[in-house]
Amino acid sequence: MRRNTRKHWDKRRSRSRHGPEKSAGKRNQEANERATRIVSPSRETKRLLEGIGTPRAAPFKPDEFQLEALAALEYEDVLVTAPTGSGKTWIAREEIRRLLNSGRRAWYTSPLKALTNSKYHEFIDEFGSANVGILTGDRKENSDAPLIVGTTEIYRNQLFDSLRGGSEVTADLVVLDEAHYLADEDRGHVWEEAIILTPPRIRLLLLSATIGNAHEFALWLEEIRGVRCGVITGPPKRLVPLRSAVLLPDKRLLPLLNESGRLNPEIRALVADERR
Repeated sequence: MRRNTRKHWDKRRSRSRHGPEKSAGKRNQEANERATRIVSPSRETKRLLEGIGTPRAAPFKPDEFQLEALAALEYEDVLVTAPTGSGKTWIAREEIRRLLNSGRRAWYTSPLKALTNSKYHEFIDEFGSANVGILTGDRKENSDAPLIVGTTEIYRNQLFDSLRGGSEVTADLVVLDEAHYLADEDRGHVWEEAIILTPPRIRLLLLSATIGNAHEFALWLEEIRGVRCGVITGPPKRLVPLRSAVLLPDKRLLPLLNESGRLNPEIRALVADERR
């Protein structure tokens, strides 16, 4: 008598076919649950996030180095070295405000188009669109405005045009933001040429967070331009310290460094696992 094994074989095939799919679905469900699970922050994470938030509103009070820089700009070039976030732009903005109020003109240069665009909108909010123009390789708007924001290359090019008999650069102040680009191997000559070609009648305000030899730099400026250059130094450290962390796929936030300033051991272990 012939045995019918078809039904039994179909069941086994069905289990073989659907079993892995169910297993994969279960794995996906568990992964989603892990991803959405709220992880209690560790002691290090709590310390990382401590104090972060909106500061209490208080009247603005300029620092001493900011006031000192504004006073020095009345009679000399000024090089300001201060950490990022210390308020170097405030010095430039207030000096520009003083010049515009007296009917004079200013240039604000930066090395990056993105930064130039950002400063353009910032100054429009501060001084009004009629008083601010922008000149970059991509944009040319309101070029007759008393305040021009542009890349350092464009400002340098205007100085070259003036030497060739073109229109003179009509500015009473030129701000060279990120002045440490003078040491850049590829683009430093642009800052050097801009400084050399700027007429001594135009006051220079140079801003940087990373110039280590500021006094030597100032002496070179004085030799090149024949104008005294004062050095104003801001606070030694960032007023708002940086905090670095790594966000993991399971939504845990790990401080990049431990209390001793070394790479977090858990992050080191994760990197080692990935390399295996």
